[in-house]
Amino acid sequence: MAFLDFKNVRITGFSAGVPKNVVKTKSRNPKYSDDEFIKNVGVVEKRIDDSFTTSDLCYHAAEQLIADLNWDKKEIDALIFVSQFPDYVLPATACILQDRLGLSRDCYAMDISSGCSGWVYGLSSVSSLISNGGVKKALLLVGDARRIYDVKLLDPLFGFAGCATAVEYQEGENGIKFQMGTDGSGFDAIITPEGGARNRFNEKSLDIDVDEDGVQRNGLCSRMKGMDVFSFAISTAPKSVKKLAERHQIDLSKVNYLVLHQANKRINDMIVKKLGFDEDRIMESMSTFGNTSSASIPMSIVASSTTNNYIERKTFMTCGFGVGLSWGTAYFELENCIISKIVEV
Repeated sequence: MAFLDFKNVRITGFSAGVPKNVVKTKSRNPKYSDDEFIKNVGVVEKRIDDSFTTSDLCYHAAEQLIADLNWDKKEIDALIFVSQFPDYVLPATACILQDRLGLSRDCYAMDISSGCSGWVYGLSSVSSLISNGGVKKALLLVGDARRIYDVKLLDPLFGFAGCATAVEYQEGENGIKFQMGTDGSGFDAIITPEGGARNRFNEKSLDIDVDEDGVQRNGLCSRMKGMDVFSFAISTAPKSVKKLAERHQIDLSKVNYLVLHQANKRINDMIVKKLGFDEDRIMESMSTFGNTSSASIPMSIVASSTTNNYIERKTFMTCGFGVGLSWGTAYFELENCIISKIVEV
């Protein structure tokens, strides 16, 4: 059982970068009207602009957060970039962002290829670097943009976003607790079938096919086994949260906020019901920003915050789940944490 507990780690800030361009949700399935589709998935609108890469949005989010924290860039010891859509096959996009942000050449920089659970996995990696004091300050940059070659075929659930999370060493801090898991037998439940080393890009990769629901895709578009993913999400996510709570004697009724990966409204409503959280303790962003993949948890914290600073200590239970299939739950406290204004680029 993958339980992790990193002491002396503190989250000090969140920021988000999104395109200015707002796209209203339209159903791609001829069986559903736009209104019916929106009611089911919960995505009214999202931000899409194919001129931005994930790293562009993360760069702007990071610059804003660094300025708001008044951090000295030379003191940032580590940068981890989490995305399914890096700038290049190689080099690692984290290396490009280290230079673009003007960080020290002594900075540890690494990419993680992950989607729905990516922020939790990235946070666990950052926390492991920080907990013993070897790294004092770190940036976790996550998100997805420029998802496919033909933006007209983009799934109506997904929005573009890049988020930055600032994490630092603080002696005596309670830190962050994790429960993680993977079920690779379901790797094809959410998949982009072509464009990788297994099925290389070829002259037929951009050919459009129509599935049984009348939805158009090419080989570079993600595909999902809807019922498999639904069953996985509504069973695995609440179990992960409960396992972590049981492990550390956390009373879920006293947790201030639950923040879930923004999969879709039906899935998240079922998870919330199983966990017994009231609506006023739920943070969400899917209604106005869509499913932003690995950015969805920090995006929800930024979008739901009515103040730019959590002065009093608040507790958060977060859970990401999906592509892989993988999942991760993290529990932490925020105090004197900066929440930057959303950067529109």
